[in-house]
Parts: sequence; structure tokens; C-alpha cells
Amino acid sequence: MREEYLLIRFGELALKGKNRKEFERQLRENIDHAVKDFPHCEVRRTYGRIAINLLGEPAEEVIEAVKPVFGISSISYARKADLSEEEIQQTAYQMFSEYKDRKTTFKVEARRSNKDFPVHSTKLAPSVGSYILHHTEGIGVDVKNPEVTVEIDVREQGAYVSCGRINGAGGLPTGTGGKVVSMLSGGIDSPTAAYLAMKRGVTVEAVHFHSPPYTNERAKQKVEDIARALSRFGGSINLHVVPFTRVQEAIRRQVPDDHTMTITRRAMLEIVTKIAEKEDAKAVVNGESLGQVASQTLESMNVINEVTSVPVLRPLIAMDKEEIISIAKRIGTYDISVRPYEDCCTVFQPDSPATKPKIGLVYKYEKRLNKEELFEEAIAETKVISVSNAKSGNKEFEDLL
Repeated sequence: MREEYLLIRFGELALKGKNRKEFERQLRENIDHAVKDFPHCEVRRTYGRIAINLLGEPAEEVIEAVKPVFGISSISYARKADLSEEEIQQTAYQMFSEYKDRKTTFKVEARRSNKDFPVHSTKLAPSVGSYILHHTEGIGVDVKNPEVTVEIDVREQGAYVSCGRINGAGGLPTGTGGKVVSMLSGGIDSPTAAYLAMKRGVTVEAVHFHSPPYTNERAKQKVEDIARALSRFGGSINLHVVPFTRVQEAIRRQVPDDHTMTITRRAMLEIVTKIAEKEDAKAVVNGESLGQVASQTLESMNVINEVTSVPVLRPLIAMDKEEIISIAKRIGTYDISVRPYEDCCTVFQPDSPATKPKIGLVYKYEKRLNKEELFEEAIAETKVISVSNAKSGNKEFEDLL
């Protein structure tokens, strides 16, 4: 049996110039973490890519483990052939013949970084193609739009032969973009925003506001499950669960109904800012989409933002609901988010919230609250839960073979 590998290709890392080595080092570290449940796997970084020697580990399961890792553009299952033209031909034919769905057109692409190998890549590709064509009935060559591309990469240690690519998660490796605090309500939007921020390489500290008895333990569990789903993409996530009942009750008692939402959002952002400072996070991420609800008008955002000097990132700002739902379904958070448990954003929702709140009125109403004491108490009683994703099963590998 020939040695089996996964070939990991980079996307944006190729554009990172002087920082490329650091980005590749971080990606290698993240892949090591992703395959920790497969002790025999050997992860190596070499010549602008990463190769995983499977050493008997199940390829389909390892692929599922590394697919969510940000920074990977594509993954190929490959077999290593000895450095002889005949061996490469036989390996390529074997890979092609095992392809699950029989295709009728193919092409061969060859690269030769090992210049000691005597057959030039421009001759190796047609040689291998002819071998496959001669040994397989009912197929043809199509160099412009093939159904299958057989790839051969001739290196110092052998020739890696693969058939087909699986798309990776793209983006930048988690850990290369600093740290952010992401507000996680339990709805559809905020997990999607956290995912998109993570895709740009940031590490996420999640914050959830919990208001028992108005919100129950199932609502909190829902958010833990969302954080667990997100941890597939960026490793373990610290979930800060902030007790918010006293703050909300004080706002409900002291503030006119139409301004409760604005002042509640300001309170949340103020508390999140304090957590960000404590965690040395450089930005706050939320799931706001312009115009989607009353608190997400430009006027409301401006008034709410006024409480913080920390940058507030809004990855969903120009998306409509259907676009957001589509991403949520793809990343596995949608079905969790639609569980019918209320969060603190919905339990005291006013009938007619102000869409153009006035900062003067907001100051006036906030003076009625003992904000400093309420916020310090909430932060002091915050519980931090470390959430990580369990080993996942296989899925898309069957599309390769």
C-alpha cells in the first residue's frame, strides 16, 4: 500500500509577504490541534504547503477535522509514488479508477520541483494521461473543462498523486489577527458575525447576557452549543456569561418604554467594553445589520456606540436576512439558534422602540440608574465557560473516491 497523505494548500497566505512564515507557522499549529484525536498523523510544512502523512488514520475523518481550519484553501487526498515514471503512471491510474463517480473527461497536471527527476513536467503529464486513457474504457481528454483533474507533484522525497480537491474554509489562520470580544445572543445573526470575524484570523472571547428567571437554563445551554459549533473553526472559545437580570429590571423601572432598548444596548456595550479591556481584546464584534431592527438604524447605532472607544466590528452590516441565514446553515449554527428559548434581548422588548433616539434624553434617563454599581456587580459575577468541539465524523470525503 502506497503512503497516504492530505495535501493542504494555502489561499491568502501567499499574499502576506514578510509575515508569511508566521502565518504558515500558525496554520501548522492550528492543524496540529485539529488532528489531535488522530495520534499517528504527522503534519509537515514544506515548500509553501502542508502535508499530513496519515500513517493509517482514516482519511475521511481527518479531512473532516481539518476542513473547518481557517487559512486552508483546498485539501486533496494523495498517494505517494516512487520517483519513476512507471510508478507514477500506475499510481495515477489507480487513483483515477477508484474515483467514486465515473467521469468521462479528464486531464493531467504535473509539477516538478525536483529537477533531478529526469522526465520534464511537460512530458510527464501527457505520458500519464496516455497511460490512463489506454487502460480505461469510455473516457476522453479535455484540457479546458475536465470533469476530473489528476495532479502530480514531483518532490525530492517522491511524487504525490491526487484526484480532485475539497474546498477548505479559506480566510486567515486563527491567531494571526489578534483578539476580539464577540457578543453572542443566541439568535441567528451574532454567531454568523463571530464566524466571519474568526475567518479573518481573530481569536474570539464570546459574551452572553443571561437574565434568569426571564431566560432559563435551556437558553444558556443553547448559547453554549452555538459556541461549541463555532469552536470547530477556531479552537476552544471562552464564553463569558454575564448575569443581566438586575440591570434589565432597573432599566425597565426607570426608563420610558420607547428608550429601554437603546439604553439596554448601551449597557451591554459598556459591560462588553470592560470585558474587552480586561481580556486585552482590540475590538468588539456584534451581529448588527443596517436597518434590520429598530436598534440597528444609523441613528441608534451612533447613540449606542457613544459609550465605547473600542472599535465595534459589524461583519453583517450590509447583508440581508437570507444571506445571513444561508451562512448560518452552512456553518451549523442555524438549527441551534432557532430553538424556541428566549434570550435577554427579547424578554423586555418594547412595543414601539425609538428608531432615532436623542442622546440628551438617553443621558437624562441613564442618570436614574446606578450604572456603575450595577455593571461592576454584573462583571464580578460573570462566569467563564471554556467550550470546545468534540471530534466530528466524516462527510465529504466520499465525494473524492
